[in-house]
Amino acid sequence: MELFSSTVLIILGCVALFLFLQRKNSHRPPCVKGWIPWIGVSFEFGVAPLEFIEKTRIKYGPIFTLIVMGNRMTFVTEEEGVNVFLKSKELNFELAVQNPIYHTASIPKNVFFTLHEKLFILMKGKLGNSNLPQFAEQLTEQLHEQLKSLGTHGTMDLNNLVRNLLYPSTTNILFGNGLFPVNKRKIQEFHEHFQVYDDSFEYGSQVPEHFLSHGLTIFISFKQTLIQILLDAIETETSEQNCPKYMLLMLWAALSNVVPATFWTLAFVLSHPDIYQTIMEGISSVFGTAGKDKIKVSEDELKKLPLIKWCVLESIRLSGPGILARKVMKPVKILNYTVPSGDLLMLSPFWLHRNPKFFPEPESFKPERWEKANLEKLAFLDYFLAFGNGKYQCPGRWFALLEVQVCVILLLYKYDCSLLDPVPKQVCIFRITNIIIIFKFDINPNPLVLITRDDQIDVPT
Repeated sequence: MELFSSTVLIILGCVALFLFLQRKNSHRPPCVKGWIPWIGVSFEFGVAPLEFIEKTRIKYGPIFTLIVMGNRMTFVTEEEGVNVFLKSKELNFELAVQNPIYHTASIPKNVFFTLHEKLFILMKGKLGNSNLPQFAEQLTEQLHEQLKSLGTHGTMDLNNLVRNLLYPSTTNILFGNGLFPVNKRKIQEFHEHFQVYDDSFEYGSQVPEHFLSHGLTIFISFKQTLIQILLDAIETETSEQNCPKYMLLMLWAALSNVVPATFWTLAFVLSHPDIYQTIMEGISSVFGTAGKDKIKVSEDELKKLPLIKWCVLESIRLSGPGILARKVMKPVKILNYTVPSGDLLMLSPFWLHRNPKFFPEPESFKPERWEKANLEKLAFLDYFLAFGNGKYQCPGRWFALLEVQVCVILLLYKYDCSLLDPVPKQVCIFRITNIIIIFKFDINPNPLVLITRDDQIDVPT
């Protein structure tokens, strides 16, 4: 009888605990678990992520949790949840990205935690707005050198054109003149290796050893640029073997985002004849007749061409992929729900930038909307999150914007450009980088750009 009573008490205790947990969890956001434990809704989500999120939002409301590859990912899609994401002190950026950093750059978690804030502050200072004048001069010289190789007229794949201009220019400025190869075979190898790494980044692949040994270890001894202070900081806090890993990660960050931003800016501008004409009139008024001289682009001259910066930002708004993630350290309340500690709180700039409440006519290319932004005081439009937010907002955002502007100005000044094919559709691909989701837009091999300023020899296609 005593054994029976004990058994009954244990059962009743388990039932009470279960009911307590059910009641406690009832205040959590609706959770979509899928049919397979740990895998969750990974397959359905992966096939068409944006459509899946939209259907889930319609069914469950503006906040919900998905089980994806063993992770609880709580998505916020409306204003209140967005504001919690942006302002709550109970969310942590570093804990959300530590695993992807390890899986994509082989940087150990303890090293990442030791160095992240220090390197971020250094990068923010060196790539900050106060240093843009010197970068504008360097970018102009570097891009002029790359433009020489294009010849006078011909056709070229727009994405390849942008990569051929910005890969060497960015690398030489940030990592030192002479680092980027000049031999055609070596240049091709660099493009191939970097493209493989960039394409596989969303899969969370480890740093390819052949990439590190194929010239990137030169970062350890190449210290004559602003990157020197970063290398010194890395070597002071950790072993020298981590230097090329960090440099590769920084190289990826510098190249993988500015190339698509420049591609989409040119594609959108050239596909809107009225905007293209207005830009060309502005360029001529500042620099004179297009194509005649080797112009220099300064900060003062950029301020006279605000439409170009607006076009860059509007292109980034429309094409900026990705998911921002934060680890929930302590439970946070959103609407009538409590998001538990351990969840990843997820926010997509793609959805946010298409919310008509924040961006009227969200699918339209309307650079004039950026006239309302206080760019002089380094402020974007509200709810524009292409560069992240908060304490760890992208430290190189102003340098990246400068790169795109200078590249667009020099290309349009020197060449008469037009698209031979329609602007490609932004095709969204879903990838899981361990615990971080990244949306990456395919850049179709088209459109082509027609270069015809002077009618002389053709450049190779």
